[in-house]
Amino acid sequence: MLCIERERIDADSRAVIDAHQHFWTYRADEYGWIEDAMALLRRDYLPPESAREMASVGCDACIAVQARQTLDETRWLLALADAHPRIAGVVGWVDLQARTSDVRRQLASFGAHPKFVGIRHIVQAEPDDRFLLRPQVLEGLAVVAEFGLAFDLLIYARHLPVAAECVARFPDQRFVLDHMAKPNVRDREMDAWERDVRLLATLPNVTAKLSGLVTEADWRGWTADDIKPYLDVAFDAFGWQRLLIGSDWPVCLVAATYSQTMHVVLDYLASRPVHERDAVLDRNARRLWRLH
Repeated sequence: MLCIERERIDADSRAVIDAHQHFWTYRADEYGWIEDAMALLRRDYLPPESAREMASVGCDACIAVQARQTLDETRWLLALADAHPRIAGVVGWVDLQARTSDVRRQLASFGAHPKFVGIRHIVQAEPDDRFLLRPQVLEGLAVVAEFGLAFDLLIYARHLPVAAECVARFPDQRFVLDHMAKPNVRDREMDAWERDVRLLATLPNVTAKLSGLVTEADWRGWTADDIKPYLDVAFDAFGWQRLLIGSDWPVCLVAATYSQTMHVVLDYLASRPVHERDAVLDRNARRLWRLH
């Protein structure tokens, strides 16, 4: 089935944008979150390797997303995007808790770059579950909105109600939910996650990435059937107009190959109308991030 689906994409000249990839040159002191169970990630992951993986599923371009909360990494990702045309956009980082003038200055330092498309903060790692509602963070998000950039929500399922409250304060700001808020696929937990993700989806300025789900499943024993119920909720809640395909490469490699990861969504889409497939694979990303 995997080969058939790849042939369909190629035969129809259907573009595919991977909405979520990471790049790094590995240093243990900068990537402390890579635990022993994820030891295969303790090396460099760079665009030439990504390009080979993307070619295996007919993927044309990707969005590079920050993994470290430094301005230097954002500069480095933009330099990678300059050198590698397959990187269509960069979601970087600025310090949302800085003074408003400093947030504005940080954003202005990147703002002229045509591939600078969004900002992300690793909210899931914050000890304060209400981080997104801190007054200083809200002021920082207002500056992000001024610059016309999307904001990625990297959160756990328990953060979804707070995220909805935050998003509701910025009706003109584009938000992107990473990894569907990381539902507990491994233990098949659905009810609370579904309730809260549906609440977030009622806000029309939120788009969601169908990414990161294999790593929330049993790394060694997952099947597409384990993930399908979460995809069903995503399509019903957000609709095909607000969903994006993404790999979370190379993090996905702890649970699956790049091709296996992408085919969870590609195969799910195979039975859906062509216009829906085109939207999730390419057009929604172009619209969201205003890609050329």
